[in-house]
Amino acid sequence: MMANQAKKIWMDGTIVDAARAQVHVLSHTLHYGVGAFEGIRCYPTADGPAIFRLEEHVQRLLTSARLYKMPVPYSAAEIVQAIDDTQIANGIVPSYIRPIIYRGEPSLGVKNQTGKVSLAVAAVPAKKYLGEDSDSGVRAKISPFRKPHSDAIPSAAKAVGNYTNSYLAGVDAAQDGYEEAILLDQNGYVAEGSGENIFLVRDGTVYTPGPESDILLGVTRSAILTIAQDLGYPVVEKLLSVNELLTAQEAFFSGTYAEIAPIREVSHYVVGDGTAGPITREIMQTFYRTVTGKEAKYAKWLHRVGPTATAGSVGGSRHAAPSKSTA
Repeated sequence: MMANQAKKIWMDGTIVDAARAQVHVLSHTLHYGVGAFEGIRCYPTADGPAIFRLEEHVQRLLTSARLYKMPVPYSAAEIVQAIDDTQIANGIVPSYIRPIIYRGEPSLGVKNQTGKVSLAVAAVPAKKYLGEDSDSGVRAKISPFRKPHSDAIPSAAKAVGNYTNSYLAGVDAAQDGYEEAILLDQNGYVAEGSGENIFLVRDGTVYTPGPESDILLGVTRSAILTIAQDLGYPVVEKLLSVNELLTAQEAFFSGTYAEIAPIREVSHYVVGDGTAGPITREIMQTFYRTVTGKEAKYAKWLHRVGPTATAGSVGGSRHAAPSKSTA
């Protein structure tokens, strides 16, 4: 993420210059990784900027905070308002939006549950997370680092500390010349990428790991499940072996930051013919038409940004008073 290109950041109800968005060095979240965040994209459409599946992202953010015993002092509607205000204040389209719930006050001690719980929201220019050529396919490595079992770290939470695992896997893959890592679960089945869910295609059926593989249940992932089924492809959630991955006819990653990225190679094994397969391409095309407002069937997934913001199930800036702003 190009954090240095953020202009304005929403912090507990006030929009401040990015350079003034500061947190104490002894904050609990910095030291112990106890925090929750989301990655959300805003796209240009013919009707103005639109955020993809905003309500679902906000609900997952609140679920993550609840799993980590963080009482959030904002409602879902207020968080939607904060995200709207941040997007408008920065005026960046397309953008990548990062809300984060954290304890920012100085507090040492693992079991801290008394410090203030805060919310901040940033918006930065969006880019292709896995590289500008990722639509043509990426190379991925099966990581030596495995996903922790949800009995140890709850995979349902998009939590700050969870991503040390992703960091180790991603850096290991990058140092070996790959664009991404593929992590296995504790039983050796395929789980997910370092920041994405994974799909395989075989004989016209789309396969993806389910919750039993300790994956994060991605918001984009659930959209892909719907799109694939609507296109007429059977979708199966199941345990996937490494052999099934290496012999797949097609494979791709999905995620808010990565969007849809075909996988052309896994640990030096070419997937299919080494290009994006026909089913992957059809899903990709439908997805990109959806996020840019060209698929009426999925219009409910788009939250229009602005004073009269509308969405399929979230009313945007009509829910709360505007945020304060400081220079």
